[in-house]
This record gives sequence, C-alpha cells and structure tokens, in this order.
Amino acid sequence: MPENRLAYRIGSIAGAAALAATALLAGSGTAQAALPTPIAASTARSYLSGMTATAESHASTYNRDLFPTWITISGTCDTREYVLKRDGSGVVTDSSCKSTSGNWTSAYDGATTTNPSTFDIDHVVPLAEAWASGAWAWTTAQRQGLANDVTRPQLIAVSASSNRSKGDDDPAEWLPRASYQCTYARAWVQVKHYYGLTVDSAEKSALSSVLNGC
Repeated sequence: MPENRLAYRIGSIAGAAALAATALLAGSGTAQAALPTPIAASTARSYLSGMTATAESHASTYNRDLFPTWITISGTCDTREYVLKRDGSGVVTDSSCKSTSGNWTSAYDGATTTNPSTFDIDHVVPLAEAWASGAWAWTTAQRQGLANDVTRPQLIAVSASSNRSKGDDDPAEWLPRASYQCTYARAWVQVKHYYGLTVDSAEKSALSSVLNGC
C-alpha cells in the first residue's frame, strides 16, 4: 500500500475512534458485548482472493515496543478500558474509566467472568504477525494506529487463557471455537486488507477454508 494512502487511513482512526468513544461513554453503561461487525463473508472471500500469497519477513526484528499500547481513546479511557466497557454487559466504571463490575464472555472459548482482570484485550491480527506481514516498514505512529484501532474489528476482550493459547499465531496455526471462526476469519481479512498487510500461503488456505463454510 502506498505510504500516503496508509498514512491517511491511520490518521482517520483517531477521529473515528473519538466519535465511537463519545457514543459509548454517553450510554447507560450497558455495553454492546461485541467487536465492530466485520465485513460479510462474501466480501472477505473477495478481498482474500485478491491477496497474493507472500512469505513473511523481518520476523526476527519484531519489537512490541514499536507498537505503542495503550493510548487514550477518550477522556480518561485508554484502549484497554474502552474495549472492556464495549465488550462487557452491565459494566460500571470508576472516575478513571477502570471497570469495577460487569459481565464478560470470551468469544474465543466461551469463558465468562465478572472480574475484568482475568480478561485480556486481544489483537485479532497479532502485532508480531502484522510486523512480519508488512508493518516492519511502517512508522511507529502507523503501528500505534493498528495497535489501538477500535474502529475496525481488531481488538476484542477475551479470556487470558485463550489469548495466551493463541499467542502470535495466524489462522493456519490457531482458531477460536467453531462457532466463532467465521466472524474471526472475516475480521482477520478485513484488518489485513484495510492496512495492506500480506498473507502467507498457509494462512490464506486456512482462511479460505473457514470463509467457504460461512
């Protein structure tokens, strides 16, 4: 993707995120309990077919510090607290936007909790995966945009155990429970397409297999 096009896209995230945060924080505290709705399976299949399978590169030079997290999304809410509030139900927060109570269900494995400290905020497309798929050539500001994108389906609150199980794996190596695989594949393709990231051959094959069943 041309750098000026990518920079424009990354720059648009802050404004969109602010609008989304304003709507969320103005609500009663009952959250949506879902990440932003991904593109349709037919659109994901179309996007994926247009992605040439490309071997990953620069994996050995990955450094998570080059993807700054978490940033302030709105007011006192950083990215983690924003997503926890969005993905939970009946969430109550204190003056610093920290969730003090609520209910959360992990879409990856069905685990539930009333203790938000047991949940992680997962990057659907892991940061190490993004790095090896092209983000190694971005600026730190552009990588920060991806790492804190609450507009695309890139961030989701899930159980810590499922997040650790996934690690930095792509869909050829790890998938969530069967009932969530279609949503997950659609989200993955949307994020990669939006940011102009590449897919490798095994990853493309696994995504095609899931999407063909959606």
